[in-house]
Amino acid sequence: MDPAQLMLNYGGDAASRKDTVREETIAARLMESSTGEIRLMEMICERENMRNALRRVESNDGAPGIDKMKVTRLRGFLRRTGKAVKAALLNGTYKPKPVRRKEIPKPDGGIRLLGIPTVLDRFVQQCIAQVLQEIWEYTFSAYSYGYRPGRSQAQAVEQFRKYVEEGYTYVVSLDLSKFFDRVNHDRLMSRLAHRIKDKRVLKIIRAFLNSGIMVNDLVEYPGEGTPQGGPLSPLLSNIVLDELDKELERRGLRFVRYADDIVILVRSQREGDEVLRSVSRFITRKLKLKVNEEKSSVVRPWNAKFLGYRVTRIFGVTRTVIHPKTVKRFKDKIRDITRRVRGRNINKVIGHVSKKDTFGSQEHGFFNPRHDSCRTTADKYDCTS
Repeated sequence: MDPAQLMLNYGGDAASRKDTVREETIAARLMESSTGEIRLMEMICERENMRNALRRVESNDGAPGIDKMKVTRLRGFLRRTGKAVKAALLNGTYKPKPVRRKEIPKPDGGIRLLGIPTVLDRFVQQCIAQVLQEIWEYTFSAYSYGYRPGRSQAQAVEQFRKYVEEGYTYVVSLDLSKFFDRVNHDRLMSRLAHRIKDKRVLKIIRAFLNSGIMVNDLVEYPGEGTPQGGPLSPLLSNIVLDELDKELERRGLRFVRYADDIVILVRSQREGDEVLRSVSRFITRKLKLKVNEEKSSVVRPWNAKFLGYRVTRIFGVTRTVIHPKTVKRFKDKIRDITRRVRGRNINKVIGHVSKKDTFGSQEHGFFNPRHDSCRTTADKYDCTS
């Protein structure tokens, strides 16, 4: 068997849900006290929540924002100013700084725009995200896998494979054009206000959305979008796209979503064409987002690319297979990292190759050196060829 053809066995049934009654109780407790007093910001500012947020920001590390303060300085900074930061949050006077623009080339061309918040703003966003995650988690679709606790890309790809195995062999591949840069602020805030009654929390989220982007020493205020780079952005994107998930569920469609990567599986080309038209219309008119028509299409699963994989039948068995474009990206990056003219220490080169974010997620197993399949696949795709 071709060593590049890997079967993903992670995950479990995507339809399985946690104890929603327990989660609803947690969510209700987080939104207001037993006396009806709205104290969500107090929950955000609790000592344990802030400690967990600090540990998370430190473990994620990351580049500094416009103030150039590094993550390693955050703990000491909070020792000196933590009380003032907490007071500003509680009385509604905290003001986020603009994010720093960073451009990342996409593997298939184009530029991905990131917004890097200051380390302190990342800490505050993390405090907020941890509490809001508990409020919204139980409401999200069972077929949404991105940026959620206990869920992964591997589970999303496995669910994709299961649909194909069940006979849904036409893939409606939707590409949302610059999704994170086009989120409508008013619609997002309206959805948040349905569940958040603490006006201080709504105010600071709006402040983060409107904080601006520093580009060449000038601050721009685009008026839309949730720039990628902060801890709050993934949760807000899930809240926006949960409306799409609910619409797809209402229609009885089989779908898998990982952040803004969406595939819908149907049984025929004709059905796929109709779903593509109607869902694109819903996204444009209702969600106020833009569908990239050139990159959105109806294809067979062995031609579709979802999170770096495609699905095909090998010896009568439905399997997940590394997509050729993913392999090409792998080879190109290996060539770039190991080219002789860079003159780097071999240990640093090995460390770079082994980094989790060098080739994307390692959770599938393809780039995980502990798996034999990784080594045999790397041998097959000799990067010198």
